Amino acid sequence: MVIDKIKKVTVSETGANTKASDMMVGKWIKCDNCKEILYKEDVRANYSVCPNCGKHFRLSSRRRIVQIIDEGTFEELNADLHTTDPIKFEGYLQKIKSLEEKTKIKEAVRTGIGKINGINVAIGVMDANFMMGSMGEVVGEKITRLIETAIEKHLPVILFCASGGARMQEGMVSLMQMAKTSAVLSKLNKAGLLYISVFTDPTTGGVTASFASLGDIILAEPGALIGFAGPRVIEQTINQKLPEGFQRAEFLLQHGFVDRIVERKDMKNELYKILKIHNY
Repeated sequence: MVIDKIKKVTVSETGANTKASDMMVGKWIKCDNCKEILYKEDVRANYSVCPNCGKHFRLSSRRRIVQIIDEGTFEELNADLHTTDPIKFEGYLQKIKSLEEKTKIKEAVRTGIGKINGINVAIGVMDANFMMGSMGEVVGEKITRLIETAIEKHLPVILFCASGGARMQEGMVSLMQMAKTSAVLSKLNKAGLLYISVFTDPTTGGVTASFASLGDIILAEPGALIGFAGPRVIEQTINQKLPEGFQRAEFLLQHGFVDRIVERKDMKNELYKILKIHNY
């Protein structure tokens, strides 16, 4: 029972007018899948996965890197790239500045070189906390430069995708990143290097329509939302009711768009096995 997990603090115990709900702030979260109230530290210790129903909560890029890359081996690339305002969208740069202060990151992707159980990799991790992981000029440029570095150093590429799609505040410039990232992946392929794409929740829009779907091997976390347009738009376009679970990782696995669904606790070892199979 939820009530058994929350210790109520009465006025007589504390000598202050403290409500039980106030004691929950910052320490408890509610799973939006099973509706269970969970202690934050228990969730963190479980790879940010609900211990009750297995829902995979969204991860920051920092925590993802900690989980995947060997401690002390991550070297960030192009961290100094700054977002500009190519179409002079009102309030855009102010919003970027506010998000930088709030999230402590400069853009919706972090890229770098690191090791997975001793194997060197080029890795990019998108962060949905920064403008829902939307892809603008800097996101596309950082991913492109990462892949170019991988070609130069003969490294496999791993991209953890999480995005709401192209960034509308940058107009056509954001859409150009789809072609740019796809083109550099073609160069990676010609160089004979491995590219692993990992769908996390959510991966949608222009990111799904470009580099996220171009992996030699495509993995996904359980329950991840994966798609291009939203279900309502698709239903209105085709005038049909969509099947149950449409645009979830499990549905895409059944229909051949995903190679394997991997739980977060197993992800590092799964990537390591794939790298070993490919002689890295």
